[in-house]
Amino acid sequence: MRTKTFAKRIAQLAHTKKAADVIIMDVREVTDVADYFVICSADSDTQAKAVADAIMDGTEKLGELAWHREGLANRQWIVLDYVDVVAHIFLKEVRKHYALEKLWGDATIEAIEDKPKVKRAPRKKKSEE
Repeated sequence: MRTKTFAKRIAQLAHTKKAADVIIMDVREVTDVADYFVICSADSDTQAKAVADAIMDGTEKLGELAWHREGLANRQWIVLDYVDVVAHIFLKEVRKHYALEKLWGDATIEAIEDKPKVKRAPRKKKSEE
């Protein structure tokens, strides 16, 4: 799987647990640490853990295991390192404090929106056909 595609998949997995402000940062021109950071916010430590679990479970199904995991005990800032892609799950106030978007300000940032639910037209009743 291409690295950018994998980063997008991680972002989608974060959305399954209602992560907020999900972005992908292309840091290839800024650092050798990784190619992409996926950054998202959670409202509580319980939600942060749920987001991390969704990412780990979803990537494992793709045959990808995190090379390193950190922050699962305190759940303030969870890091899942997949070598080329690093996922950062923050509590909102912790994300503001560390401000990775500003720290890596030269990186290209792409906001990843949750897919809107498709509204379907109401089905016609048999009597209307």
